[in-house]
Amino acid sequence: MVQTRFTADPQANVEKLKKRIRSCAATGAQLVVLPELHNTPYFCQTENASVCDLAETIPGPSTETFGALAKELGIVLVLSLFERRAPGIYHNTAVVLEKDGTIAGIYRKMHIPDDPGYYEKFYFTPGDLGFHPIETSVGKLGVLVCWDQWYPEAARLMALNGAQMLIYPTAIGGVATDPASEQALQCDAWRLVQRGHAVANGLPVITVNRTGHEDDPSGNTPGLDFWGCSFATGPQGEIISVFDEDEDDCKVADIDLDRTEYVRRGWPFFRDRRIDAYGDILKRYGK
Repeated sequence: MVQTRFTADPQANVEKLKKRIRSCAATGAQLVVLPELHNTPYFCQTENASVCDLAETIPGPSTETFGALAKELGIVLVLSLFERRAPGIYHNTAVVLEKDGTIAGIYRKMHIPDDPGYYEKFYFTPGDLGFHPIETSVGKLGVLVCWDQWYPEAARLMALNGAQMLIYPTAIGGVATDPASEQALQCDAWRLVQRGHAVANGLPVITVNRTGHEDDPSGNTPGLDFWGCSFATGPQGEIISVFDEDEDDCKVADIDLDRTEYVRRGWPFFRDRRIDAYGDILKRYGK
């Protein structure tokens, strides 16, 4: 897991990430996960059409650069990119690179927020690839992105489709105008809901956030303070590895995929699901 601060210089960000990825691989990592939209600052604090110039095709420059590194180090690598799919159609897209540097698969962020400081609907078209794990040499990866992490439906569908772990590249923090007590509650809720996905689905969860303060380019707000606090859990929500709020570093966690079988035998939630009674889940609201 690579948790880091980002600057306005994309090339410097990429070079920093490459060093961290090398450090992870040297420590024995087989899978490396980067934060959401990791090449640049989090640009969604404002609505500015010229920012779309940052978007890139997939395959493209980032998959070529990081693909070469993945091949050199023999690792599976999870990227998070601003995808230019067509003129005027952009996505927030996770890319999984295989150990040989090829693209194992992509996931386009399905849930797109539109909140103060997080104006993502201005930039991103909602994903259209569904909730399907990406098969790799280290297992079937249920890759989702940031705002997706609040939705139990997304986690459950990934699990039902065979994911062996859930992975969330993330860019989330507190709006500086909120009091510290409120920000603490929000951060705790963020951790809690994802640990709940681990428990409900009997799967490990890996969440990698950015850290540090990023200014509002418009100057209209104090900017965002990203929470950091990246973490990995086991299938009972147990914390395996966790970062501090302001830690700018990488960590390697040991994930036991075989433990899912043991946990699901003891807590057979999938066995006891009442799939005959869940039709109303497809409605916007109840009565």
